[in-house]
Order: sequence, then C-alpha cells, then structure tokens
Amino acid sequence: MSAHRKDGHRKDGLSHLDADGHPRMVDVGAKADTERVAIAEGRVLLSEAAWHIVAEGRAAKGDVLAVARLAGIQGAKRTADLIPLCHPLPIDAVEVEVQARPADAAGGFRVEIRATVRTRWRTGVEMEALTAVSAAALTVYDMIKAVDRGMRIEGIRLLEKQGGRSGTWTAG
Repeated sequence: MSAHRKDGHRKDGLSHLDADGHPRMVDVGAKADTERVAIAEGRVLLSEAAWHIVAEGRAAKGDVLAVARLAGIQGAKRTADLIPLCHPLPIDAVEVEVQARPADAAGGFRVEIRATVRTRWRTGVEMEALTAVSAAALTVYDMIKAVDRGMRIEGIRLLEKQGGRSGTWTAG
C-alpha cells in the first residue's frame, strides 16, 4: 500500500518525505494559482539600556528598526535559498513591522516584529513570513549585541495563513 494519497501527499501529512522517508520537494505543478497570505510574529527581549538605544535611534551601526525591516523583507525574498525544500516563488508583497515597545504589563523591554507576505501562486508563503520575522529578529540582535548579549529571540510563530486547498488557518 502506498504511503501517498492521490494528490501526492503522504497519508501521515508529511509531504516533504517520499514513501521511503527520504526528503523530497513537493510537486506543485498541477496546483492552481490562488491568492496566498501568511502573517507571522516574533519578538526580541532586551535590556532597558539596549531598548533605549534602539528606541532613540542611537545604535552605532545605524537605525536598528529600519535595518531590521529591510532584513525581514530580504529574508522573505531569500527563503528558498535558506530552507532546502521551499519552492522559490513570486512574492507580490512583503510588509514587515518592527516596533520598540517599553516594558508594560505585557512584558519587558522588547522589539516586536510582524511580517505579512502575499503571493498569487501554487503554494503558500508561511515559510517566507516566518523567515522574514527571523531575519529581522537576528538583525536586531546583531546590531545591539555589543550592548546586550543576553537578548532573547522568542515567540516566532505563524499567526494566520489564507488561500490554497486548506483555506484559512488562524492561531488560537
């Protein structure tokens, strides 16, 4: 009995493995192009001193928030170069929001990152949105590490995906 369904996906849902358990790139050639959207988020927790440098634009390497935003956009565009089984796909839009948030009831000093990626294609852009957030967070770390090596990158997750055969999914 085949480990794959008629649509080429494994019965256990692991579409990036063939019947013998070897990695494979999913064949999306027969799928129809549809509108796809993915939204991801994450944050960098940092010391109060580091947060002030970021929020006030005083980092020696430049505007941390602007550079992180650009890194997120670049990360989304280069996802297939970083994640071996991702398809290179035509991205229609990438929006990356990077904001310095002071300590409050929701948590300590932090930089919050949110990425939205859109395409009209045969596969989703979840990995592009997650990579955008990751690249932005790593850029914040890189630009401020001389002040705070104890920063923590946390909470990188998919918030929502729209489009394709499975429709809309939203994090609970």
